[in-house]
Amino acid sequence: MPERLPRWVWVGAAALAGVAGTVNAVGFLGFQKQAITHLTGTTTLLGAAVAQGERAQAAHLLLMVAGFVVGAVASGLIIQDSTLRLGRRYGVALAIEAALLALAVPLFRAHHLAGPMLAAAAMGLQNAMATTYSGAVVRTSHVSGMFTDLGVMLGHRLRGLPVQRLRLMLSLLIIGFFFAGGVCGAWLFARFGYGALYVPAALTGAVGAGYVAYRAMPANSG
Repeated sequence: MPERLPRWVWVGAAALAGVAGTVNAVGFLGFQKQAITHLTGTTTLLGAAVAQGERAQAAHLLLMVAGFVVGAVASGLIIQDSTLRLGRRYGVALAIEAALLALAVPLFRAHHLAGPMLAAAAMGLQNAMATTYSGAVVRTSHVSGMFTDLGVMLGHRLRGLPVQRLRLMLSLLIIGFFFAGGVCGAWLFARFGYGALYVPAALTGAVGAGYVAYRAMPANSG
């Protein structure tokens, strides 16, 4: 792992973790009361629905899974690599994510399943877009892996083993901003309902625009 990470990696990881935390909070507080940014709970609920013969619920959950996977497929088509590096089409991917979140708002308001499905697609795209950077794991749509890394590093510290300080800081950054996004999402939802999703949509669009501008700078081109 490198001794330093570029500023754009830190800013992007923090912003997108905040986006995911906000979207997930809206999902939990919304009409379906379920996670959007990851599929662990959704897959468990799908299995339970199948076992209990709840066909309608199983179909709804399967569509959520499909939406997330379709988003990941879109990321693979656009970016074509799982390693973060300048020159990739992150601006395009982030613009699509912003559009998906914005389009989800009226559908959420109508209690239409396409709302959470579009939001799940946005998160699938985001999660597939950011995977690794020079050995550092960068997952911004859920924090299970970040907490795992944190626990492993604390265990190493207790044993007197060396700890990768940069990896520790990155884990804490993503956890912290995901949590802050959840707080922000709950606050926004209480005041604006599903319109709260316009905030992460705008933030995602701004990050995409910032990335395009950063790439355009002579020192960062190529």
